[in-house]
Amino acid sequence: MFVLAGIDLAALGVLAVVLTPGFSAWWVWAFPAASVMLLASYGHYDVRIAPSVARELRSMWACATAPLIVLALVRATPVAFIIEAAVGAALAIPILHGVSYRAVRSMRSRGLLAERTLIVGAGQVGVTLSSILERHPEYGLRPVGFLDHVDDDGLPLPLFGGVELLKMVLSEERIDRVVVAFGATREAEMLETIRACENASVDIHVLPRFFELGVAVDGKDVDDVWGIPLVRLRRSLRSRCSRVSKRVVDVSLASLGLAVSAPIYGLLALAVKVSSPGPVYFRQKRVGQHGVLVDVLKFRTMRVHDGADVEWTADGDHVTKVGHLMRRLSLDELPQLWSVIRGHMSLVGPRPERPFFVERFKSQVPHYDARHRVPVGLTGLAQVHGLRGDTPIDERARFDNRYIESWSLWRDLVIIFMTLFAIVRDAIPSSSDGDEVATQTAIVNAVEDERCDPQPEVVVSATRPRPSANPWYLAGSDWDQVASAG
Repeated sequence: MFVLAGIDLAALGVLAVVLTPGFSAWWVWAFPAASVMLLASYGHYDVRIAPSVARELRSMWACATAPLIVLALVRATPVAFIIEAAVGAALAIPILHGVSYRAVRSMRSRGLLAERTLIVGAGQVGVTLSSILERHPEYGLRPVGFLDHVDDDGLPLPLFGGVELLKMVLSEERIDRVVVAFGATREAEMLETIRACENASVDIHVLPRFFELGVAVDGKDVDDVWGIPLVRLRRSLRSRCSRVSKRVVDVSLASLGLAVSAPIYGLLALAVKVSSPGPVYFRQKRVGQHGVLVDVLKFRTMRVHDGADVEWTADGDHVTKVGHLMRRLSLDELPQLWSVIRGHMSLVGPRPERPFFVERFKSQVPHYDARHRVPVGLTGLAQVHGLRGDTPIDERARFDNRYIESWSLWRDLVIIFMTLFAIVRDAIPSSSDGDEVATQTAIVNAVEDERCDPQPEVVVSATRPRPSANPWYLAGSDWDQVASAG
């Protein structure tokens, strides 16, 4: 579809040149480039199973004309150009895409551009879908077999085995697309297998249950295959473009934060040094992306104390006076911006945890290890929903995995804004502060009572106490930042 993007760019460029009395105006080049970028961001150049101009018409018009609306608002171009360019783009883009879609369907019908397709689920719906795809080659999907825990009697295509063989079959059978249909295997058993194929260069589509009732919404990730909706799994962070854009935002905002806070940074380092004996920074190993250990770097807010790697919480009495102030204003988190710039962390992502607890949670909490598919973050979706401190680990894991599977750059910016808002809000003293301190003290005392056990059992799901208001603190506890002498 890169060819189609080039055609759109050339067509809009010619249109802008024809309508402009001269070639030097900057909008002659800005308008086509911005329109094509918007069309690409909304998925109009993705390879679709059932592309349709009629379904995409509204978004095509919006993407093609939005840059013209901006030009009109800033009054950078003549009104006549805006009107004529909008009409031209609204006609040219759908026509060009319609011709392209027709050419693709024609080549698919002749056996060209066919993609080898694996159907996970050999139930009645899966078998029906395979029959439809064989009768309608214009969809470009050529079914090659099934994966399921059933007998292969009566199946129209080979049965390669159970779903646990998915990763191997993708490689051995050179699969281009995967369709998850109904079968004998439970969804919970398929979840980890499908997630294990995150980095595979295949598109995965899911046939939603109760699609007859309209459960599958009509959107850009849905293809209608002869009356059966297929929802493409959004794996946004898998694409190189998404990873690069996230990294650019991380480095830009972290660098800006360090530059703006440079004077305060120096004063805080000096205050920590004179407040109590010990290092300025608190360093601790945490589990990052793909299980790789990363260094967490924060200003030390507690007196030197051993045991931080195996204690779920630490006694609040160890916090220094300067530390209390820094924690309230979240200033102790500033050094973590260096970790973001070095690429060890992201601004937004699952909060990192200590190796000691990661090993335990992996066996106790369903899908806990799946949260390590992306870089860990300073804040995250779980934290802005109040899941910090002594809160159920399974709920945090659920929010972290939801963030990964529905990632967007806009969502990252919203989470950062919500975090900053919470920090400003909670920096203002309120009448409820006394109740919060009492709650924190009760939690610390309860944990202290359990320290006779060298490996206390951490509650992974329970009615949680009121969490700390600060969403930046590391997952595990709001009181576990304790420094070792090294």
